Amino acid sequence: MIPRLHERTPTPYGPLSKALGRPVSPHESLPEHTVVAHWPGLDDHTSGDEQKTWTTIQWAAHLEDPYLEHLFSASPDDDRRAILHLDVRLHPDDRDLTGPEWAEVAHRLARAAGIEIPGKEHGCRWIAVHAQPRRLDLIANLIHLDGAWHAPPADVLRRLAAEARRIEQDLQLIPVPAAASARADSRLAQTASAQLASVLAQLADEQAGALAVVRKLVEHVAYLIASPPGSDTAHRLELIARRLHTIQQDLDATADHVVQPRAAAFPCTVQRPVHRTL
Repeated sequence: MIPRLHERTPTPYGPLSKALGRPVSPHESLPEHTVVAHWPGLDDHTSGDEQKTWTTIQWAAHLEDPYLEHLFSASPDDDRRAILHLDVRLHPDDRDLTGPEWAEVAHRLARAAGIEIPGKEHGCRWIAVHAQPRRLDLIANLIHLDGAWHAPPADVLRRLAAEARRIEQDLQLIPVPAAASARADSRLAQTASAQLASVLAQLADEQAGALAVVRKLVEHVAYLIASPPGSDTAHRLELIARRLHTIQQDLDATADHVVQPRAAAFPCTVQRPVHRTL
């Protein structure tokens, strides 16, 4: 069981279509038990078994609602792509899981990803969809019901992989081969590196980055108080602006370094020549 974390999206329609294996439709209701788990507040949010008759479009709209209710909620770097999507697939030779087992897998992965926090009443909206054989998709909106933005743990990829190993043991599933696990860990690390590099690049952006805004303000203030010439305060502000520019350059270089392919963790095995006896 290898978890895959997809790139965040601004709407849930694409992730839900991938989970279903077909486009969402205003005329198609999901078969019962397709949504095997969901955020704790869903039953209180709807009347009775209302969600059992929802179309796929209505499920998507339910996940999208926090966007409309909190128009200005965004991540610390002003990112409005709040839809998180991850999926897991069983080994081809694994046994079929029961509905309650799929639900257990969903809740455990949701807790590992940090989108379900026991006891938190105003957390994320999320659903777990089991619409395709041997596959489970978890889709969540990172905007809390109170408008706060949920930031997944920095090591979310490692947590998901570790929880998947524990689930394999607890449910007696076929463990992922070491080689496949290493490749999966490598892909997860590359994804994390790409996300980190993106954040660093945004900070270092010469035109619109957060540091660029601060540097320009400092330079503007230095210009305003530059009279009389030789003002000590203006000179100090100019030095601060230069240091900020150096930090921007360092961050930009670090972003490039983060996404560079890393050297192999283990040296290659040297194959000795075979001497044949004639």
